[in-house]
Amino acid sequence: MAVPTRLELAPAEGRLRLDWPDGRCQSLEHARLRAVCRCGACRRQPVEAASAQGVRIVAVEEMGYGIQIAFSDGHDRGIYPWAYLLTL
Repeated sequence: MAVPTRLELAPAEGRLRLDWPDGRCQSLEHARLRAVCRCGACRRQPVEAASAQGVRIVAVEEMGYGIQIAFSDGHDRGIYPWAYLLTL
């Protein structure tokens, strides 16, 4: 399981940056991460990409196999496994 060597929130840019052990650098938009949440609630009622615009990450907690992200719209149930983040 690949785990990032560095994880950085870039709030001004609205991006989450991940540096992977193999040298890859990844930059994911906060709104995109909100739109692709796979928690049970979001699977039942997905968030439209347009309505996720302007949403920001307010907190990130490492969970071992991934991260739990809290967003400015109050959503904080999504856990993003490292393997899933690599596919985005």
